Amino acid sequence: MGMALNPGKTAGLAGNWRSGRSATALARQAGMTGLGLLILVAFIGLFAFAAIRLTPVYLNYMKVAGVLSGVETEFDGQNPSRAAIRTSINRRFDIESVSEITAKDVTVTPSGNGFIVKAAYDHTTPFIANVYFTVRFDDSVEVRR
Repeated sequence: MGMALNPGKTAGLAGNWRSGRSATALARQAGMTGLGLLILVAFIGLFAFAAIRLTPVYLNYMKVAGVLSGVETEFDGQNPSRAAIRTSINRRFDIESVSEITAKDVTVTPSGNGFIVKAAYDHTTPFIANVYFTVRFDDSVEVRR
């Protein structure tokens, strides 16, 4: 009068236990391992460190671009001389505390309609050990007569 078990099919508690175990095992496997997390944190940290090292370089460039823009605004249409433009660049570099480039490195060349004021320079900053970042900047404005 007992019930015969069919070996090909699971029934009762045994079936529920096995299906519950599989769902739990899959839930435990869905995620990131400690090593994967460590690699991800190192990768993000490397990019964050690069951004920290490059921020002063770009802030200095923003100062140089501001000086060139200020010279253009000050002298545009005023028929300036080359010496007046140079004096203004020198004064503005001192006020802005521009480093990495001097007023002598800025070229002021005559053009058909006035002067082209150009600042082209490379800025190299250390990254890690003997690895360096070199960033090239090239900005120019035209001061019309």
